Amino acid sequence: MTLLVFISSLLGAMAIGVPVAFSLMLCGITLMWYMGMFNSQIIAQNMIAGVDTFTLLAIPFFILAGELMNSGGLSRRIIDFAIACVGHIRGGLGLVAIAAAVIMASISGSAAADTAALAAVLIPMMAKAGYNVPRSAGLIAAGGIIAPIIPPSMAFIVFGVAANVSITKLFMAGVVPGLMMGISLVITWLFVARKDNVQPLPRVPGKERLKVTGRAAWALGMPVIILGGIKAGVVTPTEAAVVAAMYAMFVGIFIYKELKFRDLPGVFLQAAKTTAVIMFLVCAALVSAWLITAANIPAEVSGYIEPLIDRPKLLMLVIMVLVLIVGTALDLTPTILILTPVLLPIIKMAGIDPVYFGVLFIMNTCIGLLTPPVGVVLNVVSGVGRVPLGRVIHGVLPFLLAEIAVLFLLVLFPDLVLVPARWLY
Repeated sequence: MTLLVFISSLLGAMAIGVPVAFSLMLCGITLMWYMGMFNSQIIAQNMIAGVDTFTLLAIPFFILAGELMNSGGLSRRIIDFAIACVGHIRGGLGLVAIAAAVIMASISGSAAADTAALAAVLIPMMAKAGYNVPRSAGLIAAGGIIAPIIPPSMAFIVFGVAANVSITKLFMAGVVPGLMMGISLVITWLFVARKDNVQPLPRVPGKERLKVTGRAAWALGMPVIILGGIKAGVVTPTEAAVVAAMYAMFVGIFIYKELKFRDLPGVFLQAAKTTAVIMFLVCAALVSAWLITAANIPAEVSGYIEPLIDRPKLLMLVIMVLVLIVGTALDLTPTILILTPVLLPIIKMAGIDPVYFGVLFIMNTCIGLLTPPVGVVLNVVSGVGRVPLGRVIHGVLPFLLAEIAVLFLLVLFPDLVLVPARWLY
């Protein structure tokens, strides 16, 4: 009955248009009332204690780093570098989109920001070159969701805090799955775009390629600093976020000189707005998470799936299907915050590595960014690229299926995640 109260109060509030953060708070209040333990002080204490965590400081700084990267010209130079390297290959602009998405994913960790930067530059270029526009928009959307999987990743930070799992281990474990998603997009793009009658870009001469690489070197150095610093133990993920923001500001102002001091207040304001939305969600969700534990909902859920506890692969398969369904209706952060406290105790009971589960869980929630009706990344591509949403949805389908195939491949073969993660860590 407690589970029914939890689900009905949450979905009921969302169904009448209550914002997700307030729906989570209402869900928590309803649970407290049902359990006969309503106390407004408990709500306030859990909201404050939930975000009073040093680790969560990484979120505003990585968001700021992404805003500075886009405003300071780092994103454009990464795209120029990708064009110089693979733009002359048949279907080259699609490969540029994938390569740029992977590189930018290792800098900002924000799917929406990376997708917007790629769509603004590449969709007009691909349309002019004769590529199928909906398919191109779909490819860019599918490439954009790699950002929360390859470190640094705000999604991993939120999951790590909610699940009390090492964020550094999550970062290292996300590298290979993120690259596998990129490879799946390359294979799919080369297959579906082979009939497009397009003229490849002219090959960039060697000297010009060196110049483009030199101009992009400062931008390309950013992921090396972030991941190298974390891997070497020089900085924690939170400290790496601060270094990334300062580095992006320095390069944008003093090296590329596209970011002016007068632009900084606007950049800081936009980063603060994005941070406020995410952190308020975290506040509200941690109230619900505390009550989920107090109401013993994980034990109630585990009772329904007890036959699967001794079959971890089948259990993971069922959970991934469940998360795929939930992802069609919820954005990435609410999905993480709502499901993590429910699913993690079950995962531990089944003997599944929480880091492995975290990587697949985040991959799955990222795929949810491509599925209607919510489909945040689809809406970003549609708005920035000025492509009707229905056409973007049609264009993204082959790439969406490819990324789902990678997800279920990792369910069947956990060592594809665990072995590289142990080596990298």
